[in-house]
Amino acid sequence: MFRQPLSKSQAAIRCGAELANDLGADLIIVNIINQRDVTAMEDAIGRIKTAVDNFPVSVDGYLKGLETSRSNDIEEMFVQLDGPKPPHRVRIATGIPFKRLIDVAEEESPRLIVIGTKGRSNLADVILGSTAEKMFRHCPLPLLSVRVAD
Repeated sequence: MFRQPLSKSQAAIRCGAELANDLGADLIIVNIINQRDVTAMEDAIGRIKTAVDNFPVSVDGYLKGLETSRSNDIEEMFVQLDGPKPPHRVRIATGIPFKRLIDVAEEESPRLIVIGTKGRSNLADVILGSTAEKMFRHCPLPLLSVRVAD
């Protein structure tokens, strides 16, 4: 459905779109802005504002920019799908990724969650766990993992 090698996001969108088409369902594409990144930006902007008068960047502006950029990127991935496209919408939320994904899923009550995975394992993932792995452990709804070959 895409013209070039797929990223994990593209693979998940493609799979979700195909399933939505097959089931006659709508597709909700969700992206989470990691709260850790927002906290780091709040700290950085706070330190800069103590040294620079009238610093023009705010956390709200940063978040709005990220939301717009991510929404545009997702819409572009969706447009690149070949074949029929199901009705869809994009939700951008902020929080701890796996927890916020579960919150959004509970709000939306989907029949199935399709999640992209990196498909790799390293010491950080073993200690901290990946978002997908945490979703499989904690999400009360059915999950489908989509992995892109490395």
